[in-house]
Amino acid sequence: MRYVTLKTEEIEALESSSKNSNHTIRKRSQCLLLSNQGRTIIDLASIFDVDRRTIERWFDKWEKEGANSLPITTGRGVKTRLKGLEDVLSEQLEVHSRNLKNVLLHLEEKHNIRICKKTLQNFLKDTGL
Repeated sequence: MRYVTLKTEEIEALESSSKNSNHTIRKRSQCLLLSNQGRTIIDLASIFDVDRRTIERWFDKWEKEGANSLPITTGRGVKTRLKGLEDVLSEQLEVHSRNLKNVLLHLEEKHNIRICKKTLQNFLKDTGL
């Protein structure tokens, strides 16, 4: 059995963050508090509807980083391949009168970037092109 043992100031900080923070921080704070009260990892996994290994990762990060381990880390998700090509895209949109098939062909031939039409549409929408 593995539990997290918390000091009184850590308990106060976690109780405060479990009331005043976003969903992710609240969930992880409550998990650590329940572990301090003697709940098992399997119980916590069923309560928070995550895998047992996820709870273990939360515990590992808490031991290494403390309160800094609660928020979601930056940089998650797939990075767009089109960063830095805004000028090229706007030029191609003007040349091909916003015909996205031709823009996709240009990206594939000249820049070796293969993306679907929907990805290009989403990127254009996000960047305001």
